[in-house]
Amino acid sequence: MPRNSARSRSSRPSLTVIAAIAVVATAVVGGGVLIAVTAADRAGQTSTANGIGAPNRGDSSGPVTSGPVTSGLLHADTRMGAVSLTVAELPAMRSFYADAVGLEVIAESESEVSLGQGGETLIRLVHDAAAPARGGSDAGLYHSAILFPDSASLAASLAQVAERAPASYQGSADHRVSLAFYLGDPEGNGVELYVDRPSNEWEWVDGQVTMGSADLDPNQFIADNLDESTPASAATLGHVHLSVGDLDAARAFYVDTLGFDITSESTGALFMSAGGYHHHLAANTWNSAGAGARAATQGLREFTVILADGAELDAAAARLADAGVPTEHADGSLTTEDPWGNTVRLLDAGSLPDNAG
Repeated sequence: MPRNSARSRSSRPSLTVIAAIAVVATAVVGGGVLIAVTAADRAGQTSTANGIGAPNRGDSSGPVTSGPVTSGLLHADTRMGAVSLTVAELPAMRSFYADAVGLEVIAESESEVSLGQGGETLIRLVHDAAAPARGGSDAGLYHSAILFPDSASLAASLAQVAERAPASYQGSADHRVSLAFYLGDPEGNGVELYVDRPSNEWEWVDGQVTMGSADLDPNQFIADNLDESTPASAATLGHVHLSVGDLDAARAFYVDTLGFDITSESTGALFMSAGGYHHHLAANTWNSAGAGARAATQGLREFTVILADGAELDAAAARLADAGVPTEHADGSLTTEDPWGNTVRLLDAGSLPDNAG
């Protein structure tokens, strides 16, 4: 549940307001139309404890699952931290992430706003009025993905988006490992709001997790999962998805050097994680094939990977040095750049204050 809302939990958008989200999606998603899940579709699903339908495979026939394959270079406790954005219009961006998505303002100055939940920063906005807009085929951020702990919390955020920023809605998909809803912030940065299916329902075949993009109706999801009695729970930064110029170069940097494991590959996209998660990081060339190094524009300023401890940070620093990748060090952290100039900050989790991201 968004914690900064001035409304009480019992004061929700009307069904008419919620319904507007699908109307907007029809206009925004490149000519596509969101298709509601029908009764026939639901007949092939079984419900789970968190209210998310899971595929009903019937008998035990089908692919033999293998589980994730890990190099062991990154600890299973590796997770994503804050995404920092360079923004031209700070008030509008603050309003979107706070008032529509429902993030708390954790810290604020004239030129910077940190937003998150549970005291942990997820999105940091840094004002630079002189920064030019990012080009549509440039490398950079594809989306920041905010992971909700349960379907009720996600439904509450979606209902708030429907009321306060319906034009930001861009689409949705059932990815088999998760249910995801996509937005665009006022400066064109992609945002994913999602909830995971239980990990014991993920299917792994030959070391790769099975994902898809089935239809998912946002109105039905809200109607099925909005629950006034569910206590508020904090969201986290689940994954970061990048636009890059070349997947082989992305693999060399993020897998071979930083140490992420490949969890899935598809046409023009690579998905990576640590510890058997479906993905902490993704890279695609769908709009950016052949892109070179980024200029200093609006959009992604840096993103954060939180490592388990100082030993993990030292090991990552050694791999970067061996690969000839420049780094800058500070207490408990180092920063580096990928082949497109995206800044990656690696943090030692032990150096973080309580509830910090």
